[in-house]
Amino acid sequence: MKIAAVDLGDVRTGLAFSDLTGFIAGRAVTLTANSRAELVEKICAELKAERAEKVVVGLPLNMDGSEGDRALKAKAFAEILRDACGLPVVMWDERGTSVTANRLLSDAGKKRGKQRQKVDAVAASIILQSFLDANPR
Repeated sequence: MKIAAVDLGDVRTGLAFSDLTGFIAGRAVTLTANSRAELVEKICAELKAERAEKVVVGLPLNMDGSEGDRALKAKAFAEILRDACGLPVVMWDERGTSVTANRLLSDAGKKRGKQRQKVDAVAASIILQSFLDANPR
């Protein structure tokens, strides 16, 4: 089963896909859109092209585990995505993924400007791999 993960951002959104076995995160992209409707359209098109069967949306919980404004926005977006794409959507704790993604990119020698463009895709991959590791096939 191919699974996708979304790291929802205000400006850029990361989208990552697993391999066909649902074992490891693979291709990841960063999407930009002028509106949430356009973003949903782009994500649905990518999901269809990749033949994804499930979507994991990062849930940005506060460090104490509580839900703030960003978590509520992510949940609302997940519902819109579920309705628009017709796929099951699961929320997954994404605490610390952007920090980890930035660290990985810095360690790989990426310059700050290029790093900013890739961090969301890397964060989506981290969210996806965390989900896959916790839910083995």
